[in-house]
Amino acid sequence: MNADNAAGAPGEEAVPHLSRARLPEFPSAPVRIVHLGLGAFHRAHQAWYTQLVDPDHEWGIAAFTGRSPQAAADLDAQDCLYTVVERSADGDSATIVGSIVEARDGGDVARLHDLLAAETTAIVTLTVTESGYRLDAEGTPDASDPAVEHDVALLSEAFAERADLRDARPTTTLGRLLLGLEARRRAGAGPIAIVPCDNIADGGPLVRRAMLALADRVHPETARWIADEVSFVSSSVDRITPRPTVADGATAATLTGFADAAPVVTEPFTDWVLSGDFPAGRPAWESAGARFVDVLEPYEQRKLRLLNGAHSLLAYAGPLRGHATVAEAVGDEQCRAWVEEYWDETERHLPEGLGLTAYRTALLERFDNARIEHRLQQIALEGVTKLRVRIVATLLAERAAGRPGTGSLRVIAAWVAAVQGDDRPGDASGAAVAEALRFQGRERTAALVRLIDPRLLDSEPDDGSALVTELGRLVDELAFPVPEHPLPVPEHPLPVPEHPLPVPEPVEGPTPDDSSRSA
Repeated sequence: MNADNAAGAPGEEAVPHLSRARLPEFPSAPVRIVHLGLGAFHRAHQAWYTQLVDPDHEWGIAAFTGRSPQAAADLDAQDCLYTVVERSADGDSATIVGSIVEARDGGDVARLHDLLAAETTAIVTLTVTESGYRLDAEGTPDASDPAVEHDVALLSEAFAERADLRDARPTTTLGRLLLGLEARRRAGAGPIAIVPCDNIADGGPLVRRAMLALADRVHPETARWIADEVSFVSSSVDRITPRPTVADGATAATLTGFADAAPVVTEPFTDWVLSGDFPAGRPAWESAGARFVDVLEPYEQRKLRLLNGAHSLLAYAGPLRGHATVAEAVGDEQCRAWVEEYWDETERHLPEGLGLTAYRTALLERFDNARIEHRLQQIALEGVTKLRVRIVATLLAERAAGRPGTGSLRVIAAWVAAVQGDDRPGDASGAAVAEALRFQGRERTAALVRLIDPRLLDSEPDDGSALVTELGRLVDELAFPVPEHPLPVPEHPLPVPEHPLPVPEPVEGPTPDDSSRSA
């Protein structure tokens, strides 16, 4: 909601904007947490948890944007206060959140430098999406990415010359984080915890390996300091948070009495499981329901494979059947059956004791909540990285057990069909996808599969020939579904004419584009 909206119609009392001056119960806490990737999910999840457990206002968050500075501008205009609207099937409720005390453009590296150099900063959290880490299939910074190589060269020079790091301008998330950690090393500010909160398996160790690899290329002394002083915490996060709409601002104003240009709408359900050390302290997130465990992997895999994997299936198969939201797609009996089939396969490869039957039932209830308009187009972004994390492990395990893995393979088939359509989902690997699409038929299918994970082909006894054939069949089934009620065959077929019409001579010209199909 903008200022004009907040003013109201002539004769109506204006709706006041959110501000700390109007709401003295939200004083600005000192910054103890830095967040990279300011967006709706962080505000509905980590920042929401922090407010619930910080009645004495000791844990302020300084949040930096990712791709666009607009979120920071919107929040800054209202003293970083915002509304979390919890939308259930029965109605809406709202909470004003004030744990974020600074909202910054991600390019403000000088401020990031100063915050990470401060001894009082204890934690860095990240929500930058799977592709935002810019890693290759081995989990190291992608040397073929020009942005990664730009940061390696820039930081190598800045670190070697002992230059003022505030003047450096890295552009990648890990490059900026490395600059901040070097500032902390130089300041002697002590240990710190890094907490990736994205849908990545084994996130703490993964980001640790990536940071050490990047630091080793830039400045080995920094790499040694990171190995000794920085803790990398794994976490599994769960709360469906669609992109807010214009109407959500009006809802927030109605519920709270304050105009909000940056509301967040989310579901009532939330979950956060963490594993790792916080050497400089942390908020008591467990007081709001977060769980701290010694072994995170079972919870992480349950969420990544069942929730996120099903989301990917619906995101690619749903639009092929005319659906735009998760609720629409899961309400389609065919899509729902595909989800159940995929879950049956996945459940075979998850450990016992995770309450999977109840978890699956709860997921369907959450997916069915039509008041949460979770757009399939949003989920479909960054398919290459998401499928690698969410689907590949189950499919490899199924194939290794001698089963076809049809449910898992269908997710990849739906993506293959989607990227061959006119409205190809956005992807950081878009150039590689476009290169694969230059092939035709089976070669195209194989190239797209190899892009997700070469093991899907290399682990097969026939180098993936049978898998490519089955994938092609599933793609055709998705692109050209068999009608539920096929036309009946006439009891008495029409007779063949005694003198058929002549066949016309072939006409020279281009052949029809067959790019929407794959063998």
